[in-house]
This record gives sequence, structure tokens and C-alpha cells, in this order.
Amino acid sequence: MRKNNINLSHDLFNVFLILGLSLSHQYGLSHGAVSNTISANQTLSGDQIIVSSGRVFALGFFKLGKDDSIKNYIGIWYNSLPGNQTVVWVANRDKPVSNRYSSQLIFLNGNLVLLNESQTPIWSTNISSSSSSPVGAILGDDGNFVLRVDDVLKSIVWQSFDYPVHTCLPGAKISYNKRTKTHRTLTSWKNSEDPSVGLFSFELDGYNNQYIMQHNGSEQYWTSGAWDGKIFRLVPEMRLGFLFNFSYVNNDNESYFIFNMYNATTISRAYMDVTGQFRVVSWVDGVGWNLFWNQPRTQCEVYALCGGNGACNQITQQFCNCLEGFHPMSQDGWDLNDFSGGCVRNIDLQCGNRSQDRFKLFTNMRLPGKPKSLPDQKDITTCASSCLNDCSCSAYAYDNEVCSVWNAELWNLQQLAQNEGNGRSIYIRLAAKEFASDAGSAKKTIGAVIGSGAAIAVLGMVIFVILRRKKRSNVEGYLVAFMYRDLQKATKNFSEKLGGGGFGSVFKGTLPDSTLIAVKRLDSISQGEKQFRTEVSTIGNIQHVNLVRLRGFCSQGSKKLLVYEYMQNGSLDSILFHQNDSKSILDWKTRYQIATGIARGLAYLHEECRDCIVHCDIKPENILLDSGFCPKVADFGLAKLMGRDFSRVLTSMRGTRGYLAPEWISGVAITAKADVYSYGMMLFELISGRRNSYQSGDGRMKYFPIWAANLAVEGGDIMRLLDARLDSESTEPEEVMRICRVACWCIQDWEGNRPTMGQVVQILEGVIEVEQSPVPRVLQDIVEEDESLVFFEESYSSSNKTSQAHATSSSDHSQSESISSSILLK
Repeated sequence: MRKNNINLSHDLFNVFLILGLSLSHQYGLSHGAVSNTISANQTLSGDQIIVSSGRVFALGFFKLGKDDSIKNYIGIWYNSLPGNQTVVWVANRDKPVSNRYSSQLIFLNGNLVLLNESQTPIWSTNISSSSSSPVGAILGDDGNFVLRVDDVLKSIVWQSFDYPVHTCLPGAKISYNKRTKTHRTLTSWKNSEDPSVGLFSFELDGYNNQYIMQHNGSEQYWTSGAWDGKIFRLVPEMRLGFLFNFSYVNNDNESYFIFNMYNATTISRAYMDVTGQFRVVSWVDGVGWNLFWNQPRTQCEVYALCGGNGACNQITQQFCNCLEGFHPMSQDGWDLNDFSGGCVRNIDLQCGNRSQDRFKLFTNMRLPGKPKSLPDQKDITTCASSCLNDCSCSAYAYDNEVCSVWNAELWNLQQLAQNEGNGRSIYIRLAAKEFASDAGSAKKTIGAVIGSGAAIAVLGMVIFVILRRKKRSNVEGYLVAFMYRDLQKATKNFSEKLGGGGFGSVFKGTLPDSTLIAVKRLDSISQGEKQFRTEVSTIGNIQHVNLVRLRGFCSQGSKKLLVYEYMQNGSLDSILFHQNDSKSILDWKTRYQIATGIARGLAYLHEECRDCIVHCDIKPENILLDSGFCPKVADFGLAKLMGRDFSRVLTSMRGTRGYLAPEWISGVAITAKADVYSYGMMLFELISGRRNSYQSGDGRMKYFPIWAANLAVEGGDIMRLLDARLDSESTEPEEVMRICRVACWCIQDWEGNRPTMGQVVQILEGVIEVEQSPVPRVLQDIVEEDESLVFFEESYSSSNKTSQAHATSSSDHSQSESISSSILLK
């Protein structure tokens, strides 16, 4: 819109302005109008709106923010959704008007024009004068606002879908015009209360047939990968498009991607968020906007999200933080998730006087981009000296005998968790007064402590006794009710992060008696105190050798935390996917015991508790291992604890989608069989020792379950599926086949064909035998759509084998709909 130029001659403009204003008083839309059309002899002003025929969308003036903002915009929003107004299109995003009552949207000279309070045109549809004059503009139930030249809408001369802002609605295109070399680009808002052009964009790279995201129009930080004829190469989940259908068109004139909902009544949108993530959401009544898909997966993958001298941090709830010695340039902007201003120094550097500047060490960091290498500096001392002698040098790092320096602002910094293991150290230049201030404060603190030591000691003893009594009495069942400050102290202010997901982050802690604990800090809990304690008490009373024990909790206002026993060997994913040392690789015997233990834990939750507990998020990250590698299921009961927020939490968690049963997406009721599906997907990963979907060295996406399912059905050499790091001689082929067949039954499309977890335990314990299963339809469809896929270096793409597998799976699947789970087992 910024590039639209209004080329109206001065004389013609005055004539049409006078005529338009006179007609507007006679034919203006009435207050609260419900028409879906602005006719050529009408205007829109003040609180007047038009509403699509199905009352899905509305168009008119709107303002943002809680205060009485003087910034008004013409835009389109959802008309009937409760809660905050969700805007999908803005005409004058960079040119707000201050008075909507004296501003007008009016037809002038064949164009729809927005006049501000001074009657100056600030936006126009900018239709060529050679086009036929439109008879009006109409707002459709698809959210498209179109100008028409006849009454049957077959001749559209302009439409809002051609000029997207930050949102793409079903049926719209994000395209590249090959003839004009122009893009239809989604660009984020500046912040949640300012729709002007932000820093992050999403567009089609027409030359390489891929979508990209960029920071400030130059720094690419995400790509979809090229279109391979079926999907974008780096978005394999497109194959499981339960929610919508899509197509990619590439012809001589343009390239574009378009999607539509399978269910036309489903409200959905894709948009570029102010935080640089591209998100696809759908509306769920009673819940709100439910996140279906987003990229990049984690917030800190967005390039320079926190601006200059800001550090992204996945550990804390606030993603962006200023480094020590800096503060936000605009606190108001940060409060609205606009971090573009970054951080500025508390005290300016004293360039030219070396004694006035010093370096502060920051550890476990992702280093800034675009460093300058100084190959002549052979040690850290000379590296530091070189930076200090350069007035523009703001930081240095010395690693692997390489001296790297950075000038001016530091971009794309990230504070990493201690267990991530790939952090680096960087020395950032600060004014000497920053250090002097710290030293002075420390001396004052020490003096105060010494001066009042006796009083504090006495007071401390009294408080200690009181707290001890309070803690001992504040027990519910098996659980201890902790004070927040005690957990804060036990975790060293939540400094050692063990992991995290949609529910919240987990931190390592130590109680005063040296007992190790894991503290989960919950996010988005909206339950009241009594309800929260009731649900937590229920979870705490569940005891099983294969379930993580809940030791206690904390509930102080909005602070909700759960305290678990500490697992020495961490989560299953950290060992299964990331260990390369042959001594630490899980052997087959241990893997089989882990699979059996997880099944026992889930069977207990599903079948032996007073009320069936559906976990809803089974994946390796939620399986913890104690010192003897006994598996324990974690996070059970949290689905109910999270309440309505859970569906949104689940679909936002990284890695979860690969374990979701089809019924999660289709919207039917969730039962314990959803856990069975997730468990089956996890079994495939225990066999192969890697994620089910991954990118190989040649850049191709590979999907293990397809190969495993076909091989299990055909009865081929099942040992080809085994993790290459394992000793095949110490592995029982019968057990590998048994687990593979169990996995195939667990991931059947129809939940009635899946076994119960109790049956899975019996199979793994050898009590009953299991037959081969049909290939699940979802996997079968993927194979049939693309027989050229190479799943592993040991290719399973032989045409004869694939054809035979297709014939077998098609025959078996046609019978599977009538088979009950009770006769799947011998």
C-alpha cells in the first residue's frame, strides 16, 4: 500500500471531492448499517461499518490500544468472535487518521479513496483510469473486499486479497508475479497496537520455489525448502493436512500457494506475528485461537528478535532481555512485544581512555552474527587488547585459538540453557563505572550484614522455626505445599533449566536436606486456588513404579509450580537421539525394557486408576529415566490441570505434532487410544534411534514409519530397521519384529483398531502373540503419492517391493474397518 501513488489531477480531484462530499450527506451509510456493500454514491465514516452477508467479517474504522487512541484505521476484522478484535487487513497501516468522524472512505474518480480529517487523500485503490468505473465495493464472507464494475461480481477490478498486510485467509494467494517481478508479502505489525510495517516478512522466493522469512527485508532466517511436487521439502507435516487442502501453482505468469478449509465453516487464518513467527491458527469455541502450526519452531530462531544488544532467552517467560549494563531503548515498545529498538548502554563508553572501559564475561551464549576475525592475535590477552584499542569494538571472543571481535551493536545473541552444551563465551565491553557500582554496592551490603549480624541470626532462627512448622503442617496427602521463595532458593533462582514445553519449564533444584528435585513452573494456569489444589492432590495420590512421583507443589497467586522427584538420567530423547559415545548408547535389552515399562505406566493410568487418565502428550521428552534406566512417565494429569488451555498448549509444543493421533486434528472426542497412537510412534523411534522424520545428508526428508510398516507387513529382513549403532548379534530379531508390529497396530487410523495399553503389555511380555497389521492409511497414502522417496541410505524403493507392499496394504486395509481390537491378537 505504501507504493500506491494517487495520480488525480488537481482540478478533477476538487470537482469530485465537492460532488462526493455533497452526495455523502445524502447517501452516506447509516450508523450501525448491516449492508455488505459500499455503493459508488455512498461513503463510510465514523462508526459506520459494512458486514459480510454471513456476518463473518466487518469493515470500517477501528482503533487499537486500551486508551482513547487518536490513531484510526480502515480495516477488516472478524465480526462475530468474542474477545479482542482480530484484524486481518488494514488499508492505511502507515497513515492513521486522528478523527474518524471527519474522515471518509469514498468513491472518487473511479477509485475508492480514504480522505483524512483535512480531506487529503491518504490511501486509494489506485485503479487505472482505463478501467471501467466500479459500481461499488462488497465485503465477502471469505474476508475479501472487492471493487466490481457490474452487479453480478464477475468483473472485479480490485480486491484486498491482492494487497495483503500481515494475514493470509483461506482462498488468498501469497504469490510472486514473474512478469512484474513483484511479491505479495506478509509483513508483521510493528507491535500489537501499531499495524505499521514491522521488521519480519514472509514471501515466496519465485526463483527457488520456496517460501522464506526475513528480518528487515535482508536477513533470511527460515525457509520452507523447495516445492518437490507434493510438499515443500522442509515442511514434511504438509503430508498430514487434516485441517485444510492446499495447492502450489507455478506457471509462466506467477507462482503461488493457496489453501482452503476442508470444513468451510472452520474459521482459520495464517499470519506473520509481531515476534517474527509465521502462525496458522483456527478458532475453537470456548477456547479461542488454537495454534495449529508455526515456524520457526522456537522463538529464539527468529533472527535478531531482541534488537541490538538484546539477548533472546528460551529459559525465561520473557523471551527478550537486555544484557547486564544495558536497558531497553523503549520500555513501552517491549511491553507490546516490539523489541526492534533493542537495548542501549546504562553508561556510555569512554573511548580514548583505556582505563575507563572493561570487559564483562557472559557464558553459555549463542554468539552474535557477522564477527570480524583477527588472525594475528595468538592468545586471549592480545585479543582483548586489540578490542580495547579500537573505539568501535564492543565485544570479543577467543575460541579455538581464533580471535573474533564485533563492532557497534551486537545482534542475534541468545542465552542458552546449561544443558544445551553448545554455548560459547563472549566478553562485552562496558564502562568501568558499571563495575565500580557493583563493587560499591557489594561493600555496602557486606557492611550492613556485619553491622547487624547478631540481630539477623536471632531473627533467622525464629523465622526458620516458624517456616519449618508451617511446612510440616501444610501437607495435602503425600504432597508438601512449598513456599515460592523456598523453591526459588532451591533452584538458585531457576537458573539450571532441565527442559521445557508448552506446559512450562523444568528446573533442577536441591532441598535443604540435599535431596535433588525437578521443579516445573507452569504457564497459563487460570484455575482458582481450591480447584488447583484438588487436581494436584489427585495427581499426587497416583503411585506407580513407571510414573514420576510428584513430591509437592506451590500455589501463590499466579505462581503455580509442581515439584517432582529428580531423574538422574534425564529424558529419553536426550539419550536416545543425542548420544554418540558407544558406551552410553542404549542397548537393545534396555530399549525393550523401556518400551515395556512405559506401556505398564500408561496401562495403569488408563485402566487401574479410579478415573481413566489420558496423558495426551506421550513422546520421548516426557519419558524420564532413573539411575537404573527404569522409565517413568512424566506430566500425566496435566491435561486436566491445564483445562481449556490444553488444546492450545499441545499444538504449540515443539515436536508434539509427530505423535498426534488423527482424531486430535479431526475434532472428535479424545480417548485413551490417542495415547496408544503416540506410544506407537515413539516405539518406531526406539527401534531406529532417531526421530521418525528427519533430514538426511543429501537434504531429503525421510520418514521411518513408512519403511518400517511396509517391511513389517511384507515380512522382510526386520533387522534392517535397527539402530545402526547397536550390536545386531546381541539383539533378538523376534523382539524387533514384535515391537514393530505393536507399533503398526498402535498407529492405525481408526482408534477401534488400536490395542489397549493393557494388551500392549501382554504382547511385550510374551503372553500373547501379535499378527501383522495393515499399513495405516496415512502412511499408505504417502507411499502411493511418492514412490521415489528414499527413506534411508539402505533404500526401500524397489518398485517390485513397493508394488507388492501396496497390494498387501490395500487389501488388508479394506478389511480393517470391520475388525475389532479384540481379534487383532492371536
